[in-house]
Amino acid sequence: MHFLDQAKIFIKSGAGGPGAVGFRREMYVEYGGPDGGDGGKGGDIVFEAIAGLNTLIDFRYTQHFKARRGTGGAGKNRTGAGGEDLVIKVPVGTQVLDDDRETVLADMTEVGQRVTLLRGGDGGRGNASYKSSTNRAPRQSGPGWPAQEMYVWLRLKLLADAGLVGLPNAGKSTFINAVTNAQAKVGDYPFTTLRPQLGVVLYKQREFVVADIPGLIEGAADGAGIGDRFLGHIERCRVLLHLVDANDEDVATSYRIVRDELENYGAGLTDKPVVVALNKIDMLDDELIAVLCAELEEASGVEVIPVSAAAGTGVDWVCDKLLEAMGEGVPKPGTVEVASNDPGEAIEWSPL
Repeated sequence: MHFLDQAKIFIKSGAGGPGAVGFRREMYVEYGGPDGGDGGKGGDIVFEAIAGLNTLIDFRYTQHFKARRGTGGAGKNRTGAGGEDLVIKVPVGTQVLDDDRETVLADMTEVGQRVTLLRGGDGGRGNASYKSSTNRAPRQSGPGWPAQEMYVWLRLKLLADAGLVGLPNAGKSTFINAVTNAQAKVGDYPFTTLRPQLGVVLYKQREFVVADIPGLIEGAADGAGIGDRFLGHIERCRVLLHLVDANDEDVATSYRIVRDELENYGAGLTDKPVVVALNKIDMLDDELIAVLCAELEEASGVEVIPVSAAAGTGVDWVCDKLLEAMGEGVPKPGTVEVASNDPGEAIEWSPL
Protein backbone atom coordinates (compact mmCIF):
# COMPACT_ATOMS: atom_id res chain seq x y z
CA MET A 1 0.00 0.00 0.00
CA HIS A 2 1.34 3.43 -0.93
CA PHE A 3 1.81 5.97 1.84
CA LEU A 4 0.25 9.43 1.58
CA ASP A 5 0.05 11.81 4.52
CA GLN A 6 -1.45 14.91 2.85
CA ALA A 7 -4.44 15.34 0.58
CA LYS A 8 -6.72 18.15 -0.55
CA ILE A 9 -10.41 17.36 -0.99
CA PHE A 10 -13.66 19.19 -1.76
CA ILE A 11 -16.63 18.65 0.56
CA LYS A 12 -20.22 19.80 0.19
CA SER A 13 -23.17 19.15 2.45
CA GLY A 14 -26.68 18.55 1.13
CA ALA A 15 -29.09 21.39 0.47
CA GLY A 16 -32.50 21.42 2.12
CA GLY A 17 -35.48 20.30 0.09
CA PRO A 18 -38.13 22.86 -0.98
CA GLY A 19 -41.42 23.15 0.82
CA ALA A 20 -44.62 22.27 -1.01
CA VAL A 21 -47.67 24.35 -1.88
CA GLY A 22 -50.78 22.22 -1.59
CA PHE A 23 -54.44 22.49 -0.64
CA ARG A 24 -56.79 19.92 0.76
CA ARG A 25 -59.70 19.35 -1.60
CA GLU A 26 -61.78 16.25 -0.88
CA MET A 27 -65.32 15.32 -1.60
CA TYR A 28 -67.62 15.59 1.40
CA VAL A 29 -65.03 17.64 3.32
CA GLU A 30 -66.60 20.99 4.07
CA TYR A 31 -63.43 22.84 4.99
CA GLY A 32 -60.19 22.42 3.05
CA GLY A 33 -57.06 24.45 3.43
CA PRO A 34 -53.31 24.55 2.86
CA ASP A 35 -51.54 21.25 3.50
CA GLY A 36 -48.14 21.59 1.83
CA GLY A 37 -45.40 19.84 3.82
CA ASP A 38 -41.90 21.02 4.66
CA GLY A 39 -38.83 19.95 2.72
CA GLY A 40 -36.33 17.45 4.11
CA LYS A 41 -32.99 18.41 5.68
CA GLY A 42 -29.82 17.94 3.64
CA GLY A 43 -27.13 15.46 4.65
CA ASP A 44 -24.20 16.45 6.85
CA ILE A 45 -20.50 15.95 6.10
CA VAL A 46 -19.09 13.85 8.95
CA PHE A 47 -15.48 12.76 9.53
CA GLU A 48 -14.89 9.54 11.46
CA ALA A 49 -11.57 8.16 12.73
CA ILE A 50 -11.24 4.41 12.27
CA ALA A 51 -8.61 1.85 13.17
CA GLY A 52 -6.65 -0.14 10.59
CA LEU A 53 -5.68 2.78 8.33
CA ASN A 54 -2.30 4.53 8.28
CA THR A 55 -2.40 6.33 4.93
CA LEU A 56 -4.53 8.84 3.03
CA ILE A 57 -3.91 7.18 -0.33
CA ASP A 58 -7.66 6.71 -0.96
CA PHE A 59 -8.07 10.48 -1.17
CA ARG A 60 -5.69 10.69 -4.13
CA TYR A 61 -8.30 9.03 -6.33
CA THR A 62 -11.51 10.31 -4.71
CA GLN A 63 -11.34 14.02 -4.03
CA HIS A 64 -14.95 15.26 -4.20
CA PHE A 65 -17.46 14.39 -1.49
CA LYS A 66 -21.05 15.60 -1.71
CA ALA A 67 -23.86 14.65 0.64
CA ARG A 68 -27.39 14.11 -0.66
CA ARG A 69 -29.89 16.95 -0.59
CA GLY A 70 -33.25 16.69 1.12
CA THR A 71 -36.31 15.89 -0.98
CA GLY A 72 -39.20 18.30 -1.38
CA GLY A 73 -42.32 18.30 0.73
CA ALA A 74 -45.69 17.14 -0.57
CA GLY A 75 -49.40 17.61 -0.04
CA LYS A 76 -51.28 16.15 2.91
CA ASN A 77 -48.61 17.72 5.15
CA ARG A 78 -46.00 15.21 4.10
CA THR A 79 -42.44 16.22 5.00
CA GLY A 80 -39.72 15.40 2.50
CA ALA A 81 -37.12 12.77 3.29
CA GLY A 82 -33.85 13.99 4.77
CA GLY A 83 -30.63 13.50 2.85
CA GLU A 84 -28.31 10.78 4.15
CA ASP A 85 -25.20 11.99 5.99
CA LEU A 86 -21.92 11.40 4.19
CA VAL A 87 -19.35 9.82 6.53
CA ILE A 88 -15.73 10.25 5.45
CA LYS A 89 -13.49 7.68 7.16
CA VAL A 90 -9.94 8.75 7.94
CA PRO A 91 -7.02 7.20 9.87
CA VAL A 92 -6.59 7.98 13.55
CA GLY A 93 -4.26 10.97 13.86
CA THR A 94 -5.68 12.86 10.89
CA GLN A 95 -6.07 16.62 11.10
CA VAL A 96 -8.60 18.48 8.95
CA LEU A 97 -7.20 21.88 7.97
CA ASP A 98 -8.79 24.87 6.30
CA ASP A 99 -7.72 25.73 2.77
CA ASP A 100 -5.04 28.03 4.23
CA ARG A 101 -3.39 24.88 5.69
CA GLU A 102 -2.99 26.62 9.05
CA THR A 103 -6.39 26.59 10.77
CA VAL A 104 -7.15 23.20 12.35
CA LEU A 105 -10.86 22.43 11.93
CA ALA A 106 -10.79 18.95 13.48
CA ASP A 107 -8.19 16.69 15.09
CA MET A 108 -9.10 13.01 14.95
CA THR A 109 -7.11 11.39 17.74
CA GLU A 110 -9.35 8.55 18.96
CA VAL A 111 -10.88 5.53 17.29
CA GLY A 112 -14.58 6.12 16.69
CA GLN A 113 -14.34 9.89 17.06
CA ARG A 114 -16.84 11.74 14.87
CA VAL A 115 -16.86 15.39 13.87
CA THR A 116 -19.63 17.05 11.85
CA LEU A 117 -17.75 19.57 9.74
CA LEU A 118 -20.52 20.83 7.43
CA ARG A 119 -24.18 20.77 8.37
CA GLY A 120 -26.81 20.11 5.75
CA GLY A 121 -29.31 22.83 4.92
CA ASP A 122 -32.71 22.81 6.62
CA GLY A 123 -35.75 22.06 4.53
CA GLY A 124 -37.96 24.87 3.26
CA ARG A 125 -41.33 25.53 4.86
CA GLY A 126 -44.47 24.28 3.18
CA ASN A 127 -47.44 26.60 2.73
CA ALA A 128 -49.27 24.91 5.63
CA SER A 129 -46.82 26.55 8.04
CA TYR A 130 -47.61 30.02 6.62
CA LYS A 131 -51.28 29.76 7.50
CA SER A 132 -52.50 32.42 9.94
CA SER A 133 -55.69 34.13 11.03
CA THR A 134 -55.21 36.77 8.35
CA ASN A 135 -53.76 34.55 5.64
CA ARG A 136 -56.02 31.56 5.36
CA ALA A 137 -54.83 30.32 1.97
CA PRO A 138 -51.11 31.08 1.58
CA ARG A 139 -49.52 30.19 -1.70
CA GLN A 140 -45.92 30.61 -0.63
CA SER A 141 -43.26 28.13 0.40
CA GLY A 142 -39.58 28.13 1.28
CA PRO A 143 -36.94 26.91 -1.19
CA GLY A 144 -34.80 25.19 1.46
CA TRP A 145 -31.50 26.35 2.90
CA PRO A 146 -28.47 26.10 0.62
CA ALA A 147 -25.62 23.65 1.09
CA GLN A 148 -22.22 24.49 2.56
CA GLU A 149 -19.06 23.71 0.64
CA MET A 150 -15.33 24.17 1.06
CA TYR A 151 -11.90 22.79 0.23
CA VAL A 152 -10.01 21.21 3.13
CA TRP A 153 -6.60 19.64 3.60
CA LEU A 154 -6.17 16.33 5.35
CA ARG A 155 -2.87 15.83 7.14
CA LEU A 156 -1.97 12.57 8.82
CA LYS A 157 0.17 12.59 11.94
CA LEU A 158 0.91 9.04 12.99
CA LEU A 159 0.30 8.20 16.63
CA ALA A 160 3.36 6.65 18.23
CA ASP A 161 4.95 6.55 21.68
CA ALA A 162 8.58 6.88 20.56
CA GLY A 163 10.03 8.55 17.47
CA LEU A 164 13.37 7.77 15.82
CA VAL A 165 15.45 10.69 14.56
CA GLY A 166 18.94 11.00 13.16
CA LEU A 167 20.96 11.65 10.04
CA PRO A 168 20.52 9.41 6.99
CA ASN A 169 22.22 6.03 7.44
CA ALA A 170 22.26 6.34 11.23
CA GLY A 171 20.72 2.87 11.47
CA LYS A 172 17.13 3.83 12.34
CA SER A 173 15.57 1.25 10.02
CA THR A 174 17.88 -1.45 11.35
CA PHE A 175 16.89 -0.56 14.90
CA ILE A 176 13.14 -0.66 14.27
CA ASN A 177 13.58 -4.00 12.52
CA ALA A 178 15.49 -5.29 15.55
CA VAL A 179 12.79 -4.42 18.08
CA THR A 180 9.62 -4.83 15.96
CA ASN A 181 8.30 -6.71 12.94
CA ALA A 182 8.18 -3.55 10.80
CA GLN A 183 10.48 -4.99 8.07
CA ALA A 184 11.71 -1.53 7.03
CA LYS A 185 13.99 -1.27 4.01
CA VAL A 186 17.70 -1.24 4.90
CA GLY A 187 20.51 -0.16 2.56
CA ASP A 188 24.07 1.15 2.60
CA TYR A 189 23.09 4.45 1.01
CA PRO A 190 21.30 7.58 2.33
CA PHE A 191 17.51 7.96 2.34
CA THR A 192 16.61 4.30 2.14
CA THR A 193 13.58 5.31 4.23
CA LEU A 194 11.30 7.44 2.07
CA ARG A 195 8.18 7.28 4.19
CA PRO A 196 7.41 6.84 7.90
CA GLN A 197 7.33 3.34 9.35
CA LEU A 198 5.45 2.13 12.41
CA GLY A 199 6.30 -0.85 14.59
CA VAL A 200 5.01 -2.28 17.86
CA VAL A 201 7.56 -3.19 20.53
CA LEU A 202 6.67 -5.98 22.97
CA TYR A 203 9.22 -5.77 25.76
CA LYS A 204 9.10 -6.95 29.38
CA GLN A 205 5.32 -7.00 29.75
CA ARG A 206 5.05 -3.62 28.07
CA GLU A 207 3.87 -2.59 24.62
CA PHE A 208 4.62 0.67 22.81
CA VAL A 209 4.69 1.99 19.25
CA VAL A 210 7.84 3.27 17.52
CA ALA A 211 7.81 5.56 14.48
CA ASP A 212 10.75 5.76 12.06
CA ILE A 213 10.94 8.77 9.75
CA PRO A 214 13.32 9.64 6.89
CA GLY A 215 16.68 11.02 7.97
CA LEU A 216 17.33 14.73 8.41
CA ILE A 217 20.24 16.63 6.92
CA GLU A 218 21.48 20.15 7.44
CA GLY A 219 19.03 22.60 5.89
CA ALA A 220 16.07 20.20 6.05
CA ALA A 221 13.91 23.05 7.38
CA ASP A 222 14.62 24.88 4.10
CA GLY A 223 13.79 21.83 1.97
CA ALA A 224 17.19 20.13 1.73
CA GLY A 225 17.01 16.38 1.21
CA ILE A 226 13.51 15.12 1.82
CA GLY A 227 12.95 18.15 4.04
CA ASP A 228 11.21 18.21 7.40
CA ARG A 229 7.63 17.47 6.30
CA PHE A 230 7.69 14.05 7.98
CA LEU A 231 8.53 15.54 11.38
CA GLY A 232 4.81 16.00 11.89
CA HIS A 233 4.59 12.26 12.48
CA ILE A 234 6.61 12.51 15.69
CA GLU A 235 4.91 15.61 17.10
CA ARG A 236 2.67 13.43 19.26
CA CYS A 237 5.45 11.10 20.45
CA ARG A 238 6.15 10.98 24.17
CA VAL A 239 9.90 10.45 23.75
CA LEU A 240 12.49 10.70 20.97
CA LEU A 241 15.28 8.21 20.30
CA HIS A 242 18.20 10.01 18.67
CA LEU A 243 20.58 7.62 16.89
CA VAL A 244 24.06 8.78 15.94
CA ASP A 245 26.32 6.78 13.62
CA ALA A 246 29.57 5.90 15.39
CA ASN A 247 31.35 6.00 12.01
CA ASP A 248 30.66 9.72 11.46
CA GLU A 249 33.69 12.01 11.42
CA ASP A 250 32.35 14.08 14.33
CA VAL A 251 29.54 12.50 16.34
CA ALA A 252 28.93 15.74 18.27
CA THR A 253 28.39 17.67 15.03
CA SER A 254 26.05 14.96 13.74
CA TYR A 255 24.00 15.31 16.92
CA ARG A 256 23.81 19.11 16.69
CA ILE A 257 22.71 19.09 13.04
CA VAL A 258 19.62 17.06 13.84
CA ARG A 259 18.84 19.02 17.00
CA ASP A 260 19.10 22.31 15.08
CA GLU A 261 16.61 21.03 12.49
CA LEU A 262 14.20 19.95 15.23
CA GLU A 263 14.48 23.40 16.79
CA ASN A 264 13.88 25.12 13.45
CA TYR A 265 10.78 22.98 12.91
CA GLY A 266 9.35 23.88 16.31
CA ALA A 267 6.16 22.21 17.58
CA GLY A 268 7.90 21.48 20.90
CA LEU A 269 10.08 18.68 19.52
CA THR A 270 13.19 19.87 21.39
CA ASP A 271 11.21 19.92 24.65
CA LYS A 272 10.44 16.20 24.52
CA PRO A 273 12.47 13.70 26.55
CA VAL A 274 15.27 12.26 24.43
CA VAL A 275 17.30 9.06 24.60
CA VAL A 276 20.64 9.31 22.77
CA ALA A 277 22.31 6.18 21.40
CA LEU A 278 25.63 5.72 19.60
CA ASN A 279 24.85 3.13 16.92
CA LYS A 280 27.02 0.76 14.84
CA ILE A 281 29.60 0.06 17.55
CA ASP A 282 30.13 -3.56 16.50
CA MET A 283 33.23 -2.65 14.41
CA LEU A 284 34.86 -0.46 17.08
CA ASP A 285 37.05 -1.31 20.07
CA ASP A 286 36.03 -0.49 23.63
CA GLU A 287 38.47 2.41 23.98
CA LEU A 288 37.15 4.22 20.90
CA ILE A 289 33.55 3.60 21.95
CA ALA A 290 34.25 5.22 25.33
CA VAL A 291 35.82 8.28 23.66
CA LEU A 292 32.92 8.73 21.23
CA CYS A 293 30.34 8.30 23.98
CA ALA A 294 32.12 10.95 26.06
CA GLU A 295 32.08 13.41 23.13
CA LEU A 296 28.41 12.77 22.50
CA GLU A 297 27.51 13.10 26.18
CA GLU A 298 29.25 16.47 26.29
CA ALA A 299 27.27 17.68 23.26
CA SER A 300 23.90 16.31 24.36
CA GLY A 301 24.08 16.64 28.11
CA VAL A 302 22.50 13.22 28.63
CA GLU A 303 23.73 9.67 29.08
CA VAL A 304 24.70 8.01 25.78
CA ILE A 305 23.96 4.34 25.20
CA PRO A 306 26.36 2.39 22.94
CA VAL A 307 24.30 0.24 20.58
CA SER A 308 24.64 -2.08 17.65
CA ALA A 309 21.17 -2.58 16.23
CA ALA A 310 22.47 -5.08 13.68
CA ALA A 311 24.11 -7.26 16.34
CA GLY A 312 21.48 -6.64 19.02
CA THR A 313 23.99 -5.10 21.43
CA GLY A 314 22.47 -2.56 23.83
CA VAL A 315 18.98 -2.81 22.36
CA ASP A 316 17.45 -3.92 25.67
CA TRP A 317 19.18 -1.03 27.42
CA VAL A 318 17.60 1.41 24.95
CA CYS A 319 14.14 -0.11 25.45
CA ASP A 320 14.53 0.23 29.21
CA LYS A 321 15.44 3.90 28.83
CA LEU A 322 12.47 4.53 26.50
CA LEU A 323 10.06 2.99 29.00
CA GLU A 324 11.62 5.03 31.78
CA ALA A 325 11.29 8.25 29.75
CA MET A 326 7.63 7.44 29.03
CA GLY A 327 6.97 6.96 32.73
CA GLU A 328 6.39 3.22 32.37
CA GLY A 329 9.22 1.72 34.31
CA VAL A 330 10.12 -1.92 33.82
CA PRO A 331 8.74 -4.15 36.61
CA LYS A 332 11.44 -5.19 39.03
CA PRO A 333 11.73 -8.73 40.41
CA GLY A 334 10.24 -9.04 43.86
CA THR A 335 7.24 -9.99 45.92
CA VAL A 336 3.78 -8.76 44.94
CA GLU A 337 0.45 -9.21 46.65
CA VAL A 338 -2.17 -11.19 44.76
CA ALA A 339 -5.85 -11.88 45.26
CA SER A 340 -6.14 -14.94 47.52
CA ASN A 341 -8.20 -16.45 50.28
CA ASP A 342 -5.17 -15.99 52.49
CA PRO A 343 -4.58 -12.20 52.97
CA GLY A 344 -0.92 -12.77 53.70
CA GLU A 345 -0.17 -14.99 50.73
CA ALA A 346 2.29 -13.60 48.17
CA ILE A 347 4.14 -14.91 45.15
CA GLU A 348 7.60 -14.43 43.75
CA TRP A 349 7.92 -13.42 40.11
CA SER A 350 10.39 -11.96 37.67
CA PRO A 351 9.85 -10.01 34.42
CA LEU A 352 10.63 -11.71 31.14
